[in-house]
Amino acid sequence: MVLLGLFTYRPLIDNFRISFYHWNISSPTMTFVGLDNYVEWFTDETSWQIMRNTLVFTLVAVVGSMVIGLALAMLLDQHLRGRNLVRTAVFAPYVISGAAIGVAFQFVFDPGFGLVQDLLGRVGVESPNFYQHSGWALFMITTTYVWKNLGYTFVIYLAALQGRRTDLDEAAEIDATGAWRKFWRVTLPQLKGTTFFLSVTVLLNSFQVFDVIQVMTAGGPFGTGTTTLIYQIYQETFVNSRAGYGAAVASIMFLLVLIVTLVQVKLQDKQE
Repeated sequence: MVLLGLFTYRPLIDNFRISFYHWNISSPTMTFVGLDNYVEWFTDETSWQIMRNTLVFTLVAVVGSMVIGLALAMLLDQHLRGRNLVRTAVFAPYVISGAAIGVAFQFVFDPGFGLVQDLLGRVGVESPNFYQHSGWALFMITTTYVWKNLGYTFVIYLAALQGRRTDLDEAAEIDATGAWRKFWRVTLPQLKGTTFFLSVTVLLNSFQVFDVIQVMTAGGPFGTGTTTLIYQIYQETFVNSRAGYGAAVASIMFLLVLIVTLVQVKLQDKQE
């Protein structure tokens, strides 16, 4: 509790305090401005584009990594030749630096000589310019992050599958239950707790993605094409030297994540 108080709760309270000031982070003095930072954020048109970017990125990252992770876990839970090698390959990107992966995927999505351009060219389709279109740029960083984060959801789901009740699977086989029905009625209900845990942790991690965005797009194109709330906090605080405004954005993001997490917990309790 002492460590949490020093390194989590005290900085959180201090952040709320700073959000009511105008402060150049290099200056020793702060000017009290009340709610001006919050008013500015809510009245700024770019704030809503940044919020949309954050929600789209987070939703796709959470759903994509969980669905694909579960599918891979179910596939590699079977007795297949070379499955341990494949498991390692799937998990490896998760422990690699996001900055390194961002650099690698710049070459994958490069419209001139990237892997995507080469594959699309083989079927006669022109590659989109991922760096000059906001929608494609957001798709690019989201895909990159899903690929990096896939190992995490895969390992957690694989552990849950290996710990499920085998007698239920045997009963389903005796009853000649189809594979799809068995998945929905036997396997998935046993993964409820794991799915809830992943939905919370992946959501929190997705809200905090910075390195991939910084390396691949630096928040662009066109200024805020791929800027999310966490990137805006960095930009305002350390680039524009507006620590008070950055603290206000951080407070808004904290409240948003808190509300979403509380809703998730409430829904889980209701289901149980």
